[in-house]
Amino acid sequence: MRALYAPPNQSGGVVCFATQGSGSGDERRIVELLAPLAPVLLAFDRGAKRRMVVRLLRELHRRRPALVVMEGTGLAGGVPLLLANRWLGTRFVVSCGDAVAPYLAAFHPWMRPFAHLYERLLFRRSAAVVGWSPYIVGRAISMGAPRAATAANWSVGTISADARPSMRRRFAIPDDAVVFGIVGSLDLTARLDWCYGGELVRALRLTDREDLRILIVGEGSGRARLEELAGDELGRRVILAGRCAPEEVLDHLAAMDVASLPQTLDSAGALRYTSKLSEYVAAGVPVVTGQLPLAYDLDDGWMWRLPGDAPWHPRYLEALAALMNGLTAADLAAHRAAVPTGLALFDRSAQQRRVVALVQDVLDAAP
Repeated sequence: MRALYAPPNQSGGVVCFATQGSGSGDERRIVELLAPLAPVLLAFDRGAKRRMVVRLLRELHRRRPALVVMEGTGLAGGVPLLLANRWLGTRFVVSCGDAVAPYLAAFHPWMRPFAHLYERLLFRRSAAVVGWSPYIVGRAISMGAPRAATAANWSVGTISADARPSMRRRFAIPDDAVVFGIVGSLDLTARLDWCYGGELVRALRLTDREDLRILIVGEGSGRARLEELAGDELGRRVILAGRCAPEEVLDHLAAMDVASLPQTLDSAGALRYTSKLSEYVAAGVPVVTGQLPLAYDLDDGWMWRLPGDAPWHPRYLEALAALMNGLTAADLAAHRAAVPTGLALFDRSAQQRRVVALVQDVLDAAP
């Protein structure tokens, strides 16, 4: 990777940035995907989004890159790209993991018509799209993206040899306990009264199985709500482990028997692959999720598909509680044995080759 900021007279080449901000996992992802092309990495301050619109426009005017690659779809990154494309002829590639309009509308319903316009413009004016799932790729092409490829992300680090017993000792989990868990940011969506792990705690409160444990790894605004939901089960059947370093995620997953992948069946959730999925596969942990496209396309006996349109809906929670109560050692062993190893979809080198080939074709097609 080249220096963070190039000399003022540099032009051409590939530059990249991530709207999740400097130092984020998204930034690491795009830099690694583009590494053979030696991209220039632009700093992005997620806490100063309005200033970033002006700052990015100035940088793109100064550098005149051959191509800009944006990881994410935030307005503070997409708006300057659209303006630079219009005013400077700047060509750009978008890498994204979410259906833009449904994602934005989920948090700000009033934005729905503007979000649809923004998403359509972003894909139509792009030179190509890199989707985290093939469903995102299909959506982008249907909205006018001229080229697209899939890069579903990959796990970081490896599992320690004694990860499972070590982690269970750390959290005082009995060796024979059945552990359902999740790793992720515990960001509370107040309108829905939900964050990651909420489905596990609510379902546990519907069970009476004493050897059941819930392990939630992560931090965020939803932690206090999870503590409230857990009540007297906090520290007993419900364990909130807090944040862990990216390279420790797989060790934490090793302590689990079943990993939760809670996503909605609308287009905000049904089209996604999350980074969790590659991590769960790398850790060899079977997955419980909804009746999502990925749960049919990728399942070969290692997933449980639950009914219900969202992980906070009563039908989903009741089905999850029934699974928790009735899960047998034989069923668990069968699902664990079916978890794929070396799934090509999550191979970092293969994803890098695809993305570099896509970007190179875009560069070669320049007028």
